[in-house]
Amino acid sequence: METMRTVVAIAETGSMSKAAERLNLSQPAISAQIKRLQGLIGGELFSRTANGTVLTELGKLALQQARRIVDANDQLLRLGGSDKSAVRRLGVSQLLAEQLLNEFSKESLSNIFVSAELSTEIRRGLLEGFIDVACLFVRDNFGQDLEDLIVGEFQFETSWVKSRDFVARPGAPIPIITLPEDNWMIGPLDRSGIAYRIVLRSSDSAVRIRAVRAGLGVAAMPSVLAGSDVVKSRDYYLPKLPPSRAAVCVRDGLIDPDVKQLAKRLSTLLAKLNGEEISPQSRIPRN
Repeated sequence: METMRTVVAIAETGSMSKAAERLNLSQPAISAQIKRLQGLIGGELFSRTANGTVLTELGKLALQQARRIVDANDQLLRLGGSDKSAVRRLGVSQLLAEQLLNEFSKESLSNIFVSAELSTEIRRGLLEGFIDVACLFVRDNFGQDLEDLIVGEFQFETSWVKSRDFVARPGAPIPIITLPEDNWMIGPLDRSGIAYRIVLRSSDSAVRIRAVRAGLGVAAMPSVLAGSDVVKSRDYYLPKLPPSRAAVCVRDGLIDPDVKQLAKRLSTLLAKLNGEEISPQSRIPRN
């Protein structure tokens, strides 16, 4: 069992030394566990790169099985009233992190590890087994790999946002503030043939919103998350944006009551933000 936890810890931290710190073990002990497991399986589980320790293809398969074993062990312990309950890994879009922390009490988060990242990273973590419950945005279709994991689904209006004193220069390309990858803006601008220039690109939502407040340019985000210190831009030269789709997802195979409760609370939060009640398409609870 401890070896299984070691596999999970290395995969999550991306480092043998960090995994050792998390598990209160020495690094030689961690290395010995993995070496023994690799000998039994017959292949390398991890490889070292410039960015840290990453899973091999065999390692990804081993991680899936390790998580199942750890989850089953923790469920068994809870049957006997053990206080060694599993720490759930919640992945939430950066855009929703503030609302989550405002809505959830400290006590309700006491046994939850929160990862606030870009939705693309949350999605990857969910599919690769690093995330148990996810709350994320998508631009287009969820994709079949994600569709099967959805337990709550919502649609939000998307708006252009700007500072109150922002004024576009006539005839000049529109300054935009965006994510490293295309989010909600590039496609509509390109299809409309509108000239633009990227003045700031950041994966940090707090940096992007600060740039908007400073008047560097315009950005796009779900209207309900814009905040009172920026305004929705209704300028004629900006194209209409498609709605944002949000989903609450649960990692395949997790059916524990605490997981269902967490997913339901997240769906309730999204419904509240959108001014609606939990609807049939929210799919809560999942059997």
